Amino acid sequence: MTKSTVLNATHRARGARMVDFGGWDMPLNYGSQIEEHHLVRRDAGMFDVSHMTVVDLRGDQVRPFLRQLVANSVDKLKVPGKALYACMLNPQGGVIDDLIVYFMGESWFRVVVNAATRDKDLPWIEAQAKAFGVAVQERPELSMIAVQGPNARAKFASLLSAEASASVLALGRFAAAEVPGPQGPLFVARTGYTGEDGFEVIVPEADAVALWEALEGAGVGPAGLGARDTLRLEAGMALYGQDMDDGVSPLEAGLAWTVAFDEGRDFTGRAVLEAQKAAGVPRQTIGLVMDEKGVLRHGQPVHTASGVGEILSGTFSPTLGRSIALARVPGGELGAVEVDIRGKRIPVRVVKYPFVRDGQPQPGALA
Repeated sequence: MTKSTVLNATHRARGARMVDFGGWDMPLNYGSQIEEHHLVRRDAGMFDVSHMTVVDLRGDQVRPFLRQLVANSVDKLKVPGKALYACMLNPQGGVIDDLIVYFMGESWFRVVVNAATRDKDLPWIEAQAKAFGVAVQERPELSMIAVQGPNARAKFASLLSAEASASVLALGRFAAAEVPGPQGPLFVARTGYTGEDGFEVIVPEADAVALWEALEGAGVGPAGLGARDTLRLEAGMALYGQDMDDGVSPLEAGLAWTVAFDEGRDFTGRAVLEAQKAAGVPRQTIGLVMDEKGVLRHGQPVHTASGVGEILSGTFSPTLGRSIALARVPGGELGAVEVDIRGKRIPVRVVKYPFVRDGQPQPGALA
């Protein structure tokens, strides 16, 4: 049965085109996907991300538990409120899910996991937590709204009291705070999935519609999953299930920067990753830009000097005005790279991603 967020009727009342996304009835767009994309790049847009799963971890051994659970090091989290992007791995080194860990106190960490992976994530987390006596509490009564764009923080803060506004505007990147909102308490994190500045706001479900409407009144426009996908791909952000999965290691997925081989920490999958690193990663993830007309799409073959790979995520970039993609190809030299589009090999440029950062094309993205 398809699930829906508390904002479902609000989306429909605004003419949203709804689609099934991981078993959830979610807005694809409210009219023009490209206009919504530009709204976030140039001003402020908001997304209903209440389908994401919020999980609170509590107990005296939460930090030791997370040292084992994720490949990044939670010991980087020294100040309450700080956050960390990490991958949760299986014993074979594959990515069970990518998630954000929030350090709220030595006995309370919060994690947010993907909606489509909830049914495998929670049993895995609960099974690993038993040995540490950690309580795992899903928070289905909470909703989440992402407010993103160069003007997003100021427009959101305008809805708060002077004290709460000052608190959220003082947040550094990848940090969170609990503040009073117009209706009730808010958990505000300076994180996002668009490559723009902004907040992800966790709000009691009962207050979500009122917050959405207040944001509209402050000049924040709604945006759907379509714009969220083009924004995240321009920002070089991976999508679970498409750019990585439990058969791909973070080293192969272009996420080596999320793996901390700190001494004395035996996280799940570490031995496999160490062996892979020593032998040379068999597959690599690269960024591609196509200057010719056409669109790079998932599944298209990618020809390199070392062999054939495929497009993982591909789209037309509204910011760059050309097609971009993430591709997984064999390790080794790339040489001249071509993509097979309906039987014709088209030359593409290999570029370092992100393709766009803070609304601006990055070096090499435009030839």
